[in-house]
Amino acid sequence: MAKCHPPQNDVGSLILNHSSSPHHHHCRLWNSFSLRKLLATVSCGGAAISKPSKPKNSHHPNTQINKPEPTPSTHGPGGSGKLADLLNLSSSSCSSERREKVEQNVEDVKKKEERLEELRMAVRLLHSEERENGAKLVRSFAKEDAEARSTLAMLGAIPPLVAMLDYDHHQSLIQPLYALLNLGIANDLNKAAIVQAGAVHKMLTKIESSNGCLNSAVSEAIVANFLALSALDSNKPIIGTSGAISYLVSVLEDTESSLQARQDSLRALYNLSITPSNIALILETNLIQYLVSMLGDMEMSERILSILSNVVSISEGRKAISNAPDVFPILIDALNWSDSPGCQEKACYVIMVMAHKSYSDRQTMIEAGVGSALLELTLLGSTLAQKRASRILECLRVDKGKQVSRSFVNNKTTAAVSAPICGSSSSTANVNKEEEDMMMSQEKKAVKQLVQQSLQNNMKRIVKRANLPQDFVPSEHLKSLTVSSTSKSLPF
Repeated sequence: MAKCHPPQNDVGSLILNHSSSPHHHHCRLWNSFSLRKLLATVSCGGAAISKPSKPKNSHHPNTQINKPEPTPSTHGPGGSGKLADLLNLSSSSCSSERREKVEQNVEDVKKKEERLEELRMAVRLLHSEERENGAKLVRSFAKEDAEARSTLAMLGAIPPLVAMLDYDHHQSLIQPLYALLNLGIANDLNKAAIVQAGAVHKMLTKIESSNGCLNSAVSEAIVANFLALSALDSNKPIIGTSGAISYLVSVLEDTESSLQARQDSLRALYNLSITPSNIALILETNLIQYLVSMLGDMEMSERILSILSNVVSISEGRKAISNAPDVFPILIDALNWSDSPGCQEKACYVIMVMAHKSYSDRQTMIEAGVGSALLELTLLGSTLAQKRASRILECLRVDKGKQVSRSFVNNKTTAAVSAPICGSSSSTANVNKEEEDMMMSQEKKAVKQLVQQSLQNNMKRIVKRANLPQDFVPSEHLKSLTVSSTSKSLPF
């Protein structure tokens, strides 16, 4: 019985000759299949793409034609070796990216668990003998991490921090005060929770028990908390009725207070003045007169005018502003601060509301020279300031027209009494013309007076801005120019 010889080391030895012996049929079939597999592997990048098949043109069952099949084309439907490599590479790349994402997610979860454990440790310290260290940690964690603020509040950090405000030692109050301050940053839920926990009452109790000897650092921290908590609308009436307004006013008026404490106090008072119910409480203090006197301070002027804009909304507030010494000359000066559109707009609003509501205030404004400042503002002010200035001028013009009409009616009544009972139609026409001329002359006189007053006030401001002596007197020629000119002088 013939044996199958093992294949040679060369490829050519795999190509077998035709043989009619039935004993060699299986060997030839195996070698032919191996050859086709080898060729397919070489041509397709290592992947066998065909299976052995029976020859189509076989005339004898024992006859096998050992003909190699053609190499699969790289563009044929059977696929491409390069494409297979790219698919394998893409699959491995996707697997790598997926694995990196999984690893990153695992790492993120691990970091979050570690962070959560740190926050839990800080809250546990608040309930232990090391509560000051816990407050320090809470202050640090909540300073710049919005997620940590919410988490710490849910873990119960607020009640023990509020309880720490009962400490007698002032230095021990710093950490819990600033921890509460940081917890309330951009978090309305925490602001409401801090007030509900009684922080406002405890801070005011600490202020009252100090008898005016409160540490400046503690006072600054308390004012900062009032500022942060008053930003929430639901907290405004609670803080206003608690007695915090008088304390904020005292800090604002105290020249020994730090600049930061005074600015925070002014901002907190503005927040509280937004609620109408707090305005009556503000009027019980000396705040309005102080604000009017400090209106020349450019660093505080816009905030002061913002508070006055809220106060002027009620009649008691308008009365308090009107009773402040030199309030209208000071407001008129604020209209001339062209480098601060916000000050112009807010000062215009205060004057506009007061001019609309009170005749006596309108007369005081006119006497103070508001007309020239308003005329200047309609030319040089911001868009909103120009609109408000025009409305004020319209109100003053209507009021001036009423005065002219009233004086004309009085003159007409006198003339009617002294006129003859009978007269011709021509004489009646002459009387009507005289009356019309009289009215026109009165209006022209009022306008001329307003323009002249405006130019004179502008000259005074020019002299003041030029730092000339107070007793400086313009020449007669310059006076004549201001009297005859109808143009608006521009500021330096």
